[in-house]
Amino acid sequence: MAKRPEAITRKLLRMILEASRDMYPNEFGAFLRAEEGVLVELVMIPGTVMGRRHAIFQTWLLPPNMNVVGTVHSRPSGNFHPSDEDRNLFSNFSGLHIITGYPYTEATWAAWTNKGEQVPLRVEP
Repeated sequence: MAKRPEAITRKLLRMILEASRDMYPNEFGAFLRAEEGVLVELVMIPGTVMGRRHAIFQTWLLPPNMNVVGTVHSRPSGNFHPSDEDRNLFSNFSGLHIITGYPYTEATWAAWTNKGEQVPLRVEP
């Protein structure tokens, strides 16, 4: 298994925060792709359902060999700590998971392991 990413590009973080703001009051959800330990891209898959309290992924539609290493979703409530449902998703999809919280700024997001433990994620220029 690939090493868990330790960084995210500022461009990708800003894209995630903007997508979260654009989807408000609904949740935004996507998958994360990494290169050499750095998160670099969102992977959007068809059929993702985004509502006020959920983002439902059709994981069987993920393209193969995309270096997908985790997920990202937003929280309109502002709480960016994982719920029981998040922990279930995390446990079924190893890697790194990002949750953003309203108002979707660089101070209202966090990264989590597949066990639901918060981990630092460096932001690269």
